[in-house]
Amino acid sequence: MILIGQYDSSYLRRVGIALRLYGLAFEHRPWSVFSDGDKVQAVNPLMRVPTLLLDDGEVVADSNSILDFLDGLMPADKRLLPQSGHERRQILKIMTFATGFADKGVSLFYELHLHGTPSDYFVERCRSQMLTVLSALEAERAARPGEYWFGRITHADIAVACAWRHMSEAHPGLIDPAAYPALAAHCARMEALPVFVEISQPFIAPA
Repeated sequence: MILIGQYDSSYLRRVGIALRLYGLAFEHRPWSVFSDGDKVQAVNPLMRVPTLLLDDGEVVADSNSILDFLDGLMPADKRLLPQSGHERRQILKIMTFATGFADKGVSLFYELHLHGTPSDYFVERCRSQMLTVLSALEAERAARPGEYWFGRITHADIAVACAWRHMSEAHPGLIDPAAYPALAAHCARMEALPVFVEISQPFIAPA
């Protein structure tokens, strides 16, 4: 398998971490949709990362689709997302909040840095949505003491930590760790794990 994209993206990074945790062999091609757009689009017409190119040439695009594919390769008791039940729904909720938080942050970055005159309304709307999501995640995490969100590492733990770092680096000063102590502690623990240290890249602004 070949994983395409750069690890400064929380979407890409969470896929790389899942691959490592699952013990699945893969090649990493750190292509950028900006500087290597033609290469990416030749594999994925959406020109979007992460993209996973399978050994048979099939393409799996979008981080959620890739994680679903990877989960399906593993025995039920090894999966980072339960197959069914209440806990699955709870994990999916946290994952959705985390990726939605990152989505808004990416939109905010593009608005601030790629538009000649950013919209004050849109900028404030994105920031408000991001901080509201962080408050919701803080309440959820504070209610679940322990090393991991659900007692063992899941896609929820990974998604939140990856999004937190991605947005902290893309928008310096936006996130005040002191305002979200449970989240900050959670993300620090995740970042200290060997797999997070390995699958890591400082944020590189698109040029």
